[in-house]
Amino acid sequence: MKQSKLKELYHSDIFSHLPQMNYLPRWGVLLLDLLLCSVAYWLSVWVGSGIFDYVAFAEQRVPIGVQFMIVMGIQLIAFWVFHTYSGIIRYSTFIDTIKLLLATLTTGLMLLVINTIMDYSAGYHPVLNTVIIVYVFISFVMLFVLRVGVKTLAETMQRNSGSPRVMIYGTQSAGLAIAKMLRSSENAPFRPVGFICEEGQHYGYDLAGLRVRPLNNKLFEWMEMRDIHHVIVSPIKMKEINPSKDLQVFIDHNIHILTTPYFTQFDTTDEIDAQRIGRIDAIKIEDLLERPQIEISTENVRQILHNKVVLVSGAAGSIGSELVRQVQQYEPRVTILLEMAESPLHDLVLELTQQFPNARFIPIIADVRNRERVEQIMSELRPDIVYHAAAYKHVPLMESFPNEAIQANVLGTKNMADMSVQYKVERFVMISTDKAVNPTNIMGASKRIAEIYVQSLFRSLQAKNPDCTKFITTRFGNVLGSNGSVIPYFRKQIAAGGPLTVTHPDIIRYFMTIPEACCLVMEASTLGNGGEIFVFNMGKPVKILDLAKNMIRLAGYTPDKDIQIEFTGLRPGEKLYEELLNQKETTLPTTNEKIMVAKVREFDFEQVSARVDELIDISRKSKPFTTVKLMKQLVPEYKSNNSIYEQLDPQ
Repeated sequence: MKQSKLKELYHSDIFSHLPQMNYLPRWGVLLLDLLLCSVAYWLSVWVGSGIFDYVAFAEQRVPIGVQFMIVMGIQLIAFWVFHTYSGIIRYSTFIDTIKLLLATLTTGLMLLVINTIMDYSAGYHPVLNTVIIVYVFISFVMLFVLRVGVKTLAETMQRNSGSPRVMIYGTQSAGLAIAKMLRSSENAPFRPVGFICEEGQHYGYDLAGLRVRPLNNKLFEWMEMRDIHHVIVSPIKMKEINPSKDLQVFIDHNIHILTTPYFTQFDTTDEIDAQRIGRIDAIKIEDLLERPQIEISTENVRQILHNKVVLVSGAAGSIGSELVRQVQQYEPRVTILLEMAESPLHDLVLELTQQFPNARFIPIIADVRNRERVEQIMSELRPDIVYHAAAYKHVPLMESFPNEAIQANVLGTKNMADMSVQYKVERFVMISTDKAVNPTNIMGASKRIAEIYVQSLFRSLQAKNPDCTKFITTRFGNVLGSNGSVIPYFRKQIAAGGPLTVTHPDIIRYFMTIPEACCLVMEASTLGNGGEIFVFNMGKPVKILDLAKNMIRLAGYTPDKDIQIEFTGLRPGEKLYEELLNQKETTLPTTNEKIMVAKVREFDFEQVSARVDELIDISRKSKPFTTVKLMKQLVPEYKSNNSIYEQLDPQ
């Protein structure tokens, strides 16, 4: 019976957590500190007895046991006041050392005050002043040594762990914080072994116990000898450098580049932020693509969008959904989400209602090719601003289905534009593409025809009514991370072990991020007076082969060794490089240096309208060659490339 009760007690909440404990609880720290202080007191008495005659020392009026209780009682109060026991010993910091020093000094000061009072009132000291002074010194040293010893032991055990070793690029506060957290966490994914600075900076010293080394060839030889293949770039360092250039040296040496969320202060709290440790991740290829940053006039955008009814077609797509998100910061009255894909729209609505609980959204399942449905929506909801992002965009697919490209990209745009005019929309912003310039494929040519239609429509309307709907067009390059784009495709191929398929070794493309693309749309909403085509200064084009190699290296592999690269040949309608303007177009600057206005040819609306109607009618009859032939008449610069429709071009 007694044995069963003991077993029940052992398995109770009192003891059940002990096997899982990986640190000493606060009461345990307090008891351990008091134990060390007890030893320090008796050492002080021993030292004191050597200084004074032991007999005189023992004949004090206050018994030595009572003295001990007085000292420990005051010391306990000091520990409580300064919370010296609240931290985890192996994570002790400079602040913890200051707390210990204050606690021991306060104890000594209080004992000296008591001695002074007792000396005036009773004529004797309860505790010898010499013992007090020696006690303060010994107790602080013992408490300090305990924490340093435990911390050193914990760090030594971590250094001997199996975590991969890593260098930290950046010696500012963020770099120090990364090193501190990695060294303090038991489950840290990496073990810091040093810092990296630029060649010209001061180096060769220790920072937080880790050596600072210059970024040069000797560094990579040293890392190779010690099997170090990871570098963490601090967030402050990421802002100081040009990642596309300054991090390439690590990629070339097959060093896996990591980064962390942005934080600036050296973390000195007792609790270690494990979430930050877990968020150390491989740097993304997007961070290595050199692109000009876009800064827009948010006040101008607010004047146009605030308290307005905004309609976004293709709302669940890559561009459309980001447009919807960015529009919300300007507090529209309501945002209409027009989309034909049911599941993506459902997912978007769930996301938006959680992210913007105070905003109002109207999701609508509709097809922009259905003119009657578009008119119904416009007449009932009367939008003030329309962002037209609905389109078919994949070049090879549209090359196989030109009639569908005309129906979606031309008829869909025509329906949206015509109904915007009929129901007095203030601004109509059309999303176009750099593939509309000197098009070599169905998709680009269909978008160019849509551009021509909305521009000529505006010119015709403006001649009759200056206050008509303003039609604005924006041309984008390739959007990073969009559905079906090259980077997500490469990531899937890398995850599958390769090979990576590149169409041609010399193919190049311009890139921008989805948020950047949508910033351009926002700015176009304010800059445009109608009829303009805005193009973006997208920086330098990127060679897709280099992109593939860098993505392989960033994933920790070696190109053509761990993962192969295969060339598949240009796809139907694909060309080696994209253009933002054709040879007959020039540009004019705007108030935003990253955005230009393309001066394009003007067309007569009556002629364009008739030809577009004819093209739409032919596309309904599923005669692809007839459709493409008429497209080439509408866009004379459209020359097919690697396509069955090359035979329609003049030899």
